[in-house]
Amino acid sequence: MRIGCPKEIKIHEYRVGLTPAGIRELVAAGHEVAVETQAGAGIGMTDAAYETAGARILATAAEVFDWAEMVVKVKEPQPSECKMLKPGQVLFTYLHLAADKAQAEALVASGATCIAYETVTVPGGALPLLTPMSEVAGRMSIQVGADALQKANGGFGVLLGGVPGVAPAKVVVLGGGVSGTHAAEMAVGLKADVTVVDRSVKRLRELSAQFGNTLKTVYSTADAIENLVRDADLVVGAVLVPGAAAPKLVTHAMVKTMKAGAVMVDIAIDQGGCFETSRPTTHAEPTYVVDGVIHYCVTNMPGAVPRTSTFALTNATLPYVRALADLGWQKACARDAGLAAGLNVHDGLVTFEAVARDLGLPYSPYVPA
Repeated sequence: MRIGCPKEIKIHEYRVGLTPAGIRELVAAGHEVAVETQAGAGIGMTDAAYETAGARILATAAEVFDWAEMVVKVKEPQPSECKMLKPGQVLFTYLHLAADKAQAEALVASGATCIAYETVTVPGGALPLLTPMSEVAGRMSIQVGADALQKANGGFGVLLGGVPGVAPAKVVVLGGGVSGTHAAEMAVGLKADVTVVDRSVKRLRELSAQFGNTLKTVYSTADAIENLVRDADLVVGAVLVPGAAAPKLVTHAMVKTMKAGAVMVDIAIDQGGCFETSRPTTHAEPTYVVDGVIHYCVTNMPGAVPRTSTFALTNATLPYVRALADLGWQKACARDAGLAAGLNVHDGLVTFEAVARDLGLPYSPYVPA
């Protein structure tokens, strides 16, 4: 198969869909790989490194898209990239369509087969291609939250861990999944006063066993969230409904009760965000203020640490890229129901039910030939 890897063009996105090590594996298996020039520059990988691994270097994204049978990326295709997709071509990347109707319609119009990292599953329902970036985003949420809390950055002026004789900051993490757990781990490590909210009693028990008395757990109700948010210095939104829009757990009315200079970090912003006052931001302008509360809603948080993120991501995606290339997407999906769950758009139709429902588009489940 001809596999193409273009350079990412989203604002301050430095990750890359394939590393030289991955390309070496694909070429050894008999596949051809083309990489856009400078695609790996953001992680310190030169064109020469890709050529040594067996890739050909192409000068433009248009050449990559035109040549490739399958395009492997990191972030959702931007409008100019959607226009380069064609019928029968496979796109394998993050899509996050439930919060992006324009992209969904563009992918439908392209006729391409679009498989989303974030909805691929494994037995038990885990999301193996979302997990690495959820880990990164969870850890980053505490770093960026702590930075935003500094007075010079508009924050309340508190140190997360406090000091002897001074109380630590109150951190509330909404969601005890992968990103929420990693956020909690970082905040606990900095000696903050940390509370995790989740609607699964089983998960709360697991977190309590994992962290002991260094972490508080609270069952998720509107009343509990309202009370916790009011007193919080930092709120991390880490709620995920696979493939669907995130629920709005923090209302605008709740935000109005928060202290001026408090910070909200919405990890769920790729799926529309779990704060009513959230709107997508970029690494160029990561924050904005609503009712005195700082909001950090960057849609590609892991892009700020691209080397770590790229290796974490490609470690997980490479086996799937290999399966798609070795077998073709139809046979690969037939053999692996979890990979088939990644199919979001095919042949001009939305094939993922939650995306169709949230965007008000027709749903057409894929039926293997």
